[in-house]
Amino acid sequence: MKYFDYAATTPLDPEAAEVYLKVATEYFGNASSLHDIGGQSAALLENCREELANLVGVDKTGLFFTSGGSEGNFLAIEALLSSPKKAGNHIIAGMAEHSSIHGTLNRLKEAGYEITLLPLDSNGLINLEQLEKSMKSETILMILQHVNSEIGTIQPIGEIAKVCKDNNIHLHSDFVQSFGKIDLKPIASLVSSFSFSGHKIYGPKGIGGVYVNPQINWQPFFPGSSHEKGFRPGTVNVPAIAAMTVAAQKITGRIQTENSKDRLLRKTFIDTLAPIKEKVKIYQGDEGSQLASIIGLGISGIEGQWMMLEANRLGFALSTGSACQLGMQSPAKVTLALGLTTEEAKEFIRISFGHSTRMEDVIELGESMVKIVNEFKAVSVI
Repeated sequence: MKYFDYAATTPLDPEAAEVYLKVATEYFGNASSLHDIGGQSAALLENCREELANLVGVDKTGLFFTSGGSEGNFLAIEALLSSPKKAGNHIIAGMAEHSSIHGTLNRLKEAGYEITLLPLDSNGLINLEQLEKSMKSETILMILQHVNSEIGTIQPIGEIAKVCKDNNIHLHSDFVQSFGKIDLKPIASLVSSFSFSGHKIYGPKGIGGVYVNPQINWQPFFPGSSHEKGFRPGTVNVPAIAAMTVAAQKITGRIQTENSKDRLLRKTFIDTLAPIKEKVKIYQGDEGSQLASIIGLGISGIEGQWMMLEANRLGFALSTGSACQLGMQSPAKVTLALGLTTEEAKEFIRISFGHSTRMEDVIELGESMVKIVNEFKAVSVI
């Protein structure tokens, strides 16, 4: 089967897998233990922390390891709320945020916080003027993802961070889809916190991290936690962290090469859909605001679920949105944020490229989708 769902997860890099096995068998000590075996594990852990911090240009003392992006988002938000820059109970977030963000916001709303959700414009971006109009004197936190996981648009986090700084508002950004795919050094130190995940960058599943600006005097959400300076409970998964670090080093080293390749793959795929272009709607920003490896689109008159199953039958793996919400059969959150109709939302599908995606496979997928649409039209006429 030809895989086009890299935005959902990636295969484990072979070198990262080797590192995982080596660390799990040779550096198996608990990093919190005081004996030499624990000390070896602790030293490796801190080397990984420093390396990952250097890759994105942040202070390593603010980097904490988690079980992944979802836990990272939750813990980062709670950390910022434990140490607001001013009094207030108003939170602004994007309507298209990951389901882990929305789950946290629902709980906070029940706890008495006021939540404002911002839609996306026709280019899949947050309107900065609308953002500023949504702010109040009580606004203490803003939550906006860097790259949307379903259409790949890139939010201007640098500009948003300045607005937040000028108004004493914390900013948390979900970097899960941009970590390793975009140079984050210009913006990583500008936010109050960000999250990332190992399995999106060819590292293991069940590992990720959070950066919280060290100047923020956050309080632990779980009282009595001793690991990661109290940021989260549970023995630190050093083998997975080491493997993720290797994967991060490799993917960060090929950002420019991969982005150039993905732009070509994207153009080729879209060109291949030319025979049905009048039925295809691609949701995207301009080139400077678009991660080329993620394509969100809809085909008029054909439900995304049906297209996904037909593509699967022909040997192609693609999706209808974030894997974290598919089990609920709810529309992709980005379709709500874009203001699509119910029918348009049902038509949404996502195609995403990765390191192993080949040009011939992209062409074959495009041609197969054209065939699926034409066969569907023929059946409909009959």
